[in-house]
Amino acid sequence: MAKKKTQYVCRNCGYETSGWMGRCPSCQEWNTFDEVKEASSAPADAKPALRAGWIAERGVSKLAEVSQETEPRFSSGIPELDRILGGGFVEGSMTLVGGDPGIGKSTLLMQVSGALGLDGEILYVSGEESKSQIKMRADRLGIKRDSIALCSQTSFEHISELISERHPVLCVIDSIQTLYSESIDSAPGSVSQTREVTAGLLRLAKSLNVAIVLVGHVTKDGAIAGPRIIEHMVDTVLYFEGDGSSALRMLRATKNRFGSTGELAFFEMTQHGLIGVENASAFLLSGRPHMAPGSVITSVVEGSRAVLLEIQALMVPSSYANPQRMTQGLDRGRVSMLLAVLESKCRVGISNMDAYINVVGGMRIDETACDLAVLCAVFSSFSAKALREDSLVLGEVGLTGELRPVSDLEKRLSDASRLGFTTCVLPGASKPAVSRLPLKLEYIFVDKLSEAIDVLFS
Repeated sequence: MAKKKTQYVCRNCGYETSGWMGRCPSCQEWNTFDEVKEASSAPADAKPALRAGWIAERGVSKLAEVSQETEPRFSSGIPELDRILGGGFVEGSMTLVGGDPGIGKSTLLMQVSGALGLDGEILYVSGEESKSQIKMRADRLGIKRDSIALCSQTSFEHISELISERHPVLCVIDSIQTLYSESIDSAPGSVSQTREVTAGLLRLAKSLNVAIVLVGHVTKDGAIAGPRIIEHMVDTVLYFEGDGSSALRMLRATKNRFGSTGELAFFEMTQHGLIGVENASAFLLSGRPHMAPGSVITSVVEGSRAVLLEIQALMVPSSYANPQRMTQGLDRGRVSMLLAVLESKCRVGISNMDAYINVVGGMRIDETACDLAVLCAVFSSFSAKALREDSLVLGEVGLTGELRPVSDLEKRLSDASRLGFTTCVLPGASKPAVSRLPLKLEYIFVDKLSEAIDVLFS
């Protein structure tokens, strides 16, 4: 029997050490080390899927001699999912799907199993639900495909034998934290179990050329539970986002070895499952108030598409010594900085007022192109004056009150023009880029924040 040794592994970055440490020297996070007992070498009777390598070619090839053949893809049957995957699943790839409980991970993968436009068997492995429960979901979604094989199993050795014998075109593992290997002496979901089982599935995917999709639980911080090395091992990482009280679901690609990252797909959760939303801007702007103080429309670029959304602000007198600064979908620190710029450069007395700022629809904005829209929404609520109807506001705001240009203007303005917007407020530095666009829009160019406030609200 192999001698076991004790190590401590950082669940955030995978850093290993022989003793416990309060702070990880690699990722600088606190209290992330877990004790791991693992064998120094694989047992002699271990399954080949757990200890064998998958790379058959041991020689060295020159760069010019390597074949440039593209990876074979097959469609998932869902256009929105194909778009963020880069065209569909790649044979022999591994995809990790994470998200909050009940957000739609299992629903989406069951729909993929039913809509997959490829002959062959789909193996759906669940360690959390029985076969009858999976069948109930399939009936609710109207899926009646005979080539879907169900398996309720948590043993990695048994699952590896199934994949090797049946050789499915797609294998779904729901979820990776429920699987365990009999060769490792630790509980399912632990760092060592999750890491080694994922490595074993990766070897199966590459050696058998089977596309495998893993479902991952998330922590309170929204990150996929388990060691961060799991995300490094897989080929694609997809995160489900959205508010549980809203029907809108967003699927974001944070890693993709076979396509672009940062892509975002929109779905609507219905009683018949997830339905792709092609016109996300119209969906997000539906029901918005017209000529209401505190409401401003702006545009963000997610991957290869521009999305119009609404920013709402509410300014009320504060009853606290320190006024509240509450945000949803925006970085609170940056909003506090922008409010300080507005008060300093425009002489607006908001230091004794509570600020509540929300991005409607549950989206989160990370780019700075919406700075001017945020401050216009704040001033609109403060002055009780509505912005001009069908106006789009874009611009980054600096600490001196200057307005800086934004990128991808053609995408943003084309989407706005298609939805019926007639006026666009832009930084003056964007005038040369806009002059080349064949769009019938009225442009208002401003160079400073104070100038923008005067023009829009005077």
